[in-house]
Amino acid sequence: MPTYKAINLIKRPTGPSSPELFEIVEKEVPNIKSGEFLIKQNHMSLDPAMFGWMSPDTESYIPPVELGTVMRSSGVGEVIESQHPDFAVGDKVNGMFGWTEMLVSDGTGVNKLDKSLSDEMILSVFALPGLTATKGLYSFGKPKEGETIVVTGAAGSVGSIVGQLAKADGLRVIGVAGSEEKCAWLTDELGFDGAINYKSDDISAQLNELTPNGIDVYFENTGGPIQKLVFDRMNAHGRLIVCGMIADYVGGEPAPGPSWMNAIRKRLTIQGFTMPDHFHETPQLLEKLTPYVMAGKIKYRSHTLEGLESAIEGLNLFFTGGNKGKLIVKL
Repeated sequence: MPTYKAINLIKRPTGPSSPELFEIVEKEVPNIKSGEFLIKQNHMSLDPAMFGWMSPDTESYIPPVELGTVMRSSGVGEVIESQHPDFAVGDKVNGMFGWTEMLVSDGTGVNKLDKSLSDEMILSVFALPGLTATKGLYSFGKPKEGETIVVTGAAGSVGSIVGQLAKADGLRVIGVAGSEEKCAWLTDELGFDGAINYKSDDISAQLNELTPNGIDVYFENTGGPIQKLVFDRMNAHGRLIVCGMIADYVGGEPAPGPSWMNAIRKRLTIQGFTMPDHFHETPQLLEKLTPYVMAGKIKYRSHTLEGLESAIEGLNLFFTGGNKGKLIVKL
């Protein structure tokens, strides 16, 4: 009987990802029933949000992954067998497939894709990163031409798209990243107006120099010491979109936040944001994003790991900064 591999979450993390948190299992390829189809997953996405999904926090925006079940993730695959009227063998599909080489679906939450698009482009631009960037920037950031935006995690999949969209709309764009190479990519390849390596010296002086007219929009993906520095330079009626806080994901107590005094004095709008609340808006968000992509205004790069098991240690690249671009696992 043919088999495939999957990876179950069996323990809650208290720090970085490690093998003892997971169990690699081998399963028999199932027989599908009427109304079902079998997907062979080709590429799956790794995202910082996974650390939240693995935690026991039941008050988060999405229920935690249950222990003993397949680890949650989105992916792209191909229908290899079907008894479903809307999905044919050969269809390219994506959805929340999990850490598995194969899965059976009834079509719930599965979308058919344009076969001309590469899996890497789909996962790097048109899937969660592009949707998150588009929704967060336009619905909550409300950018205006001539304003200044600061994006943390700017070399990551979401941050890089946020910055490019803002630049295309005439904003001054400053990115924050974790290496000189990433900062050079932001300015030299993506056209950002400036970039700060948060590991460098005197980031306060760099921020002041690069934002002479203050900051109007802050797209926060990471947290860390630069957060207070940006908060203190916000202009009146500035908008802050808090999308991620990777600096706090595996720590004990979260780092202290900035004083609320500036929120009062500057009349700031602060919006916590996660994409699952807005998946029903996907068609409209893609309609907004696609023209930028077609016009060549959105570039991306992907960092591809090989093999299902590489996901376990691969997650830690988010903390070391070792990933260059959208983190993807090729199955």
